[in-house]
Amino acid sequence: MTSTTTSRAPRPQATLAASAIDLTKTYGAGETAVRALDGVSVGIEAGQFTAIMGPSGSGKSTLMHLLAGLDTPTSGRVFLADAELTRLSDTALTRLRRSRVGFVFQAFNLLPTLTAEANIRLPLQLAGSQGDPAWLRQVVSGLGLEDRLGHRPGELSGGQQQRVALARALVTRPDVVFADEPTGALDSTTGAEVLALLRRSVDEWGQSVVMVTHDPVAAGYADRVILLADGQISGEILEPTAERVLEQLTGMGR
Repeated sequence: MTSTTTSRAPRPQATLAASAIDLTKTYGAGETAVRALDGVSVGIEAGQFTAIMGPSGSGKSTLMHLLAGLDTPTSGRVFLADAELTRLSDTALTRLRRSRVGFVFQAFNLLPTLTAEANIRLPLQLAGSQGDPAWLRQVVSGLGLEDRLGHRPGELSGGQQQRVALARALVTRPDVVFADEPTGALDSTTGAEVLALLRRSVDEWGQSVVMVTHDPVAAGYADRVILLADGQISGEILEPTAERVLEQLTGMGR
């Protein structure tokens, strides 16, 4: 195992937003089977910004998808706070994701025919909820979208579209926001703005964020970096900087 700091269990007093116990995920069968995750146990602390990193094929996206309930493990257990996702029916899991999980993707995934406001409200609509109007106003204002609510995605810049996607992820006040390469389609300046907004959602709004990224600069915004290699946790970096993350990833690639 290689790590800048020894991989640790979550602090005893820490509240977990998500966790996994002995998680495995295998794709295919027989000689062509690929084990994407191999016995991963991890805790994601609430109110923290956690980045998941590793070389290509290390299992980082697979881990995020399992923690978010977007995929099912071959074996092991997954929890969102105290709810065990691996015991839920498909219907119950869908309901839980709508109300307690937020998603931000590299490709924005906005509906082109809807206005920004309608895209933001979509999770509430699907859940049959009006939500909290005061919270919606706070999110829209905090993300600088007040004058963009009537625009459709095609009328917005990439950075503005990602802000709409972030607002959509936050509108239900989820237990966790999962961000999959959220700056991958943005230039460095716009990407930094989106990362600062993710950081702000943790610091000011108490949100829990889990981000998969390959970018050491992006990881430097996190409180903790979980490192994966060959489907296993290889270590972590606490209070990361871009320089420390790059050094660690370079060492893993040797």
